Amino acid sequence: MIELDVKPDVRDVPFSHVSSASALSPALVAAALEWMERDAPWKLRIESFYEQWELHLDTSALPSSLHALCAQATIDHLEATLVAPLNPGRIELAEITAHKLLAGQTIKIHNDYLEGDETYRVLIQLNRGWPDEQGGMLMLFSSASPDDLCRVIRPLHGTAFAFGISPRSFHAVSTIRSGERYTLVYSFRQAIEH
Repeated sequence: MIELDVKPDVRDVPFSHVSSASALSPALVAAALEWMERDAPWKLRIESFYEQWELHLDTSALPSSLHALCAQATIDHLEATLVAPLNPGRIELAEITAHKLLAGQTIKIHNDYLEGDETYRVLIQLNRGWPDEQGGMLMLFSSASPDDLCRVIRPLHGTAFAFGISPRSFHAVSTIRSGERYTLVYSFRQAIEH
């Protein structure tokens, strides 16, 4: 983990989201990317609006050098710096996954919303030296229409993006033109009061 050098950018349009130039230590991000490029056990997943390579992350799936990705201190840090500005109340980690997109793959407009399921998501980009020409832009929309594009976020190495999942959290990833685009995905849900 690292202290954020710059205050995260918090916005409500087109839906509640936070972006930051950094979220995890550069050494941890670099080590995670190297493992994903070389040794990670990816599985292809095909759905109606996307095709991507995925893997579930927990300490049993990771080399010991990457256990910090799943450590409670890391989760607490991401929650406090990226999710708390969205005013979620008490939340808990639902899962940690990683995604890989290859040339030709895209993620169409969707909102991730399922009643009673995950409520917040944190994305951390692992894309060393990613030029805009490679595609893979995170696009935010004010509706399910591609005409309602509001913001484009570059998948720069080490950057973070968090958002509240709702019926209006429409987003997409533009087609990858070349290279491999990697993302860590931390998903949270409202904590159940006992």
